[in-house]
Amino acid sequence: TLQYEQTVRPGQRFRTSDPYVKFKIAGKEVFRSKTIHKNLNPVWDERVSLLVETLRDPLYVKVFDYDFGLQDDFMGSAYLHLESLEHQRTLDVTLDLKDPQYPEHNLGSLELAVTLSPKEGDMRDAVRNLYELSYQSMRLSDVHRKAQLWRGIVSISLIEGRGLQPMDANGLSDPYVKFRMGHQKYKSKTIPKTLNPQWREQFDFHLYEEQGGYVDITVWDKDAGKKDDFMGRCTIDLSLLSKEHTHKLDLPLEEGKGVLVLLVTLTASAAVSISDLSVNMLDDPHERHQITQRYSLWRSLHNLKDVGVVQVKVIRAEGLMAADVTGKSDPFCVVELSNDRLQTHTVYKNLNPEWNKVFTFNVKDIHSVLEVTVYDEDRDRSADFLGKVAIPLLNIQNGERKAYALKSKELTGPTKGVIFLEIDVIFNAVKAGLRTLIPIEQKYIEEEPRVSKQLLLRNFNRVRRCIMFLINTGCYINSCFEWESPQRSICAFVLFVIVVWNFELYMIPLALLLPLVWNYILIASGKDTRQDVVTVEDLLEDEDEDFDKDDKDSERKGFMNKLYAIQDVCISVQNALDEVASYGERIKNTFNWTVPFLSWLAIVALGVATIIIYFIPLRYIVLAWGVNKFTKKLRDPYTIDNNELLDFLSRVPSDVQVVGELSVFHLIFYIFLTSDLSVAGLGKG
Repeated sequence: TLQYEQTVRPGQRFRTSDPYVKFKIAGKEVFRSKTIHKNLNPVWDERVSLLVETLRDPLYVKVFDYDFGLQDDFMGSAYLHLESLEHQRTLDVTLDLKDPQYPEHNLGSLELAVTLSPKEGDMRDAVRNLYELSYQSMRLSDVHRKAQLWRGIVSISLIEGRGLQPMDANGLSDPYVKFRMGHQKYKSKTIPKTLNPQWREQFDFHLYEEQGGYVDITVWDKDAGKKDDFMGRCTIDLSLLSKEHTHKLDLPLEEGKGVLVLLVTLTASAAVSISDLSVNMLDDPHERHQITQRYSLWRSLHNLKDVGVVQVKVIRAEGLMAADVTGKSDPFCVVELSNDRLQTHTVYKNLNPEWNKVFTFNVKDIHSVLEVTVYDEDRDRSADFLGKVAIPLLNIQNGERKAYALKSKELTGPTKGVIFLEIDVIFNAVKAGLRTLIPIEQKYIEEEPRVSKQLLLRNFNRVRRCIMFLINTGCYINSCFEWESPQRSICAFVLFVIVVWNFELYMIPLALLLPLVWNYILIASGKDTRQDVVTVEDLLEDEDEDFDKDDKDSERKGFMNKLYAIQDVCISVQNALDEVASYGERIKNTFNWTVPFLSWLAIVALGVATIIIYFIPLRYIVLAWGVNKFTKKLRDPYTIDNNELLDFLSRVPSDVQVVGELSVFHLIFYIFLTSDLSVAGLGKG
């Protein structure tokens, strides 16, 4: 077992560095230290225990300088020969860092405190068991919990850029910005053909270190068909900023030209926690009453960002997939709500793990989806995926313990195993409704979209269905003019005369209320108004069945090679089709009561609009709207623009998203096919 403390002095080759250290044994990376920013004499004060199979393999140590957006710089390496260490004695070791290509160069030194404990004969199994127990208990310790819980929120508003460097032949650029703070990454939208871009976007980071931290910012020029050009970088030292105050920063770009204008606010952390099943706040009647009072209607205008709270009890899983060659797995569970992410400890060598953990999150958007993912821990490489469930917060029934069938990463089909969860969500409906009308929180940067023939075809079919709906509506209206059905034409003519003769502007929102009410009556009477979703589900199933076959055929015919040659164009068309189809489906799903909360919100908004237009002359309404638009920039120069209608529609699921949610219920019988569950085993669910 190795234990170490580190101090590195990389010499004068680098004026300033962000060093971190990698440790390898027998070619496998066994540990990576944290990054110390802007320091040539960093002190890590980290400890770790490593299991060594043989002393013949030396410990290979490599030091790197972290560079956000670029390849990390090599700063030196050294070997620690374990055979030279004394057993059961802590030694202070100094390793001289060298570059194998230039061995004569002195790159500084690395200081470690190393203890080697024997692992021979009968002690082998004992040491292994002790290691696994200590490793598991370490995951349960306060250190592990504190490492996950953030201590504050860093809100960054990207306002604009000034005088950026021209990168294209036309003397302009297509700039976008990347942000990184630890593992958290964001990417702004691209502003085409400008040297003074106006972004006006907001991003929220979790602050884990009490003394602050660093936010790395890089600016890039978007280039179609080739690698994007680097335009400059800058860094925010959060330790220099006071909390609960908005700071306006004009940051000059290093290694480039121009200035970025940002607004940065540090606020205290929302209430997030990890606890054992025996200790949780909502099971205490007094605590539950206080939380219910905090989100009561009487406090609707207090702290509008605090919409509610959700508590997730991760009980256990059964019948998981075996990921190791031994026929077992080392499962742990990750619970995510938007960008908030917490995880359980690892249960080793078990296909039916019990975690009995309680996670508490603050709800910033009631339309968020709670994702619970089970992984298999692997010390030699990244964790293996075992299964996932996605549960919209508005679909949660408080206090019910349910068994959820685990699904694939894309949520399109089942995997092996079930997970038992009990979820409670308490929120303020007024705050949730107001939050619906502001932009949705962006997710951390995910993998770049790629060209997919199946996705392109699916989006094309979705747009075609929307267009066919408009064409069919036009044909229906035209049939009234053609008198194909005399009874229908007479009714339409009488209705037309009455409406036109008595038309007032307030009748427009009133008319939009009619399909909402009609569909609500149909749903209440037991009729299904969402037949189109079945069509989309069938389409997705067909895609899944033919996916591998189509990909192979496409590769043989060279079709994918042609698509990748014009990748940016195809992705743009693919995304445009998806956006057009999604908005059409979201409008339909609003009237279909797919999400009742949003449909009720639409009824309230349309009712208020009807009353306002009925009592207030149109000229006053237009005048108030125009004055607000013209003076908005004068009243708040750094305001982030948004469209309330589009923000509302972004919360309504498209047909593809509805299929993913419905499949949770379609798989309920899978629970009984994959697990031998008794009625008592299901608990309250």
